[in-house]
Amino acid sequence: MLGFDVSERTVLRWMRKAPRNPEPAKLWKAFLNNHREAIAAMDFFTVPTLTFGVLYCFFGVSHDRRRILHCNATRHPTSAWITQQLREAFPDDSASRYLIFDRAANFNEEVVSTIKSFGIEPRRTSFRSPGQNGVAERFVGSCRRTCSITSSSSTNGISSVSSPSCTSTLLMRSRLGRALTNAWKSCFSATPMRGSSPRAFC
Repeated sequence: MLGFDVSERTVLRWMRKAPRNPEPAKLWKAFLNNHREAIAAMDFFTVPTLTFGVLYCFFGVSHDRRRILHCNATRHPTSAWITQQLREAFPDDSASRYLIFDRAANFNEEVVSTIKSFGIEPRRTSFRSPGQNGVAERFVGSCRRTCSITSSSSTNGISSVSSPSCTSTLLMRSRLGRALTNAWKSCFSATPMRGSSPRAFC
């Protein structure tokens, strides 16, 4: 507009040094701190299979005690499947006041409408801002690290973990392992599976 040609590298260098408004981050942090007992979060993480497929693992976690509300795995995370998982995660009158989730395509208007029908206020995170859903992201990291640790001895099908880990993570690993095993077996069955048993983790 002013007749000057500026390269993208110059603009990027300036944007990194440009002052940012800290107010939005403070407001989001205050929201998480003030409503911790009324907030839940949901997200997906992927697990590759031996048949070069991908399983999508859904989970819901409460912010107050970092408690896993519900989890399940499927090869086809459709909006109808997610809606069913939400019904199982928030049965009766146990719904939280707020539900945090990202802007993934499978969290579409149908899912948002279901959330609102439970009396829950949906809160989407900003674009490419996984830190705003930190509780869910930390759980995914803990699950990946725990499941990647193996040892020679195992008990009840669960390999012993040499590093310290909380009991809830080990329990989650056991439940997730059973769901992934069932989903893996279905890859070789004649009928494709749209999702594991609704009560696989209950």
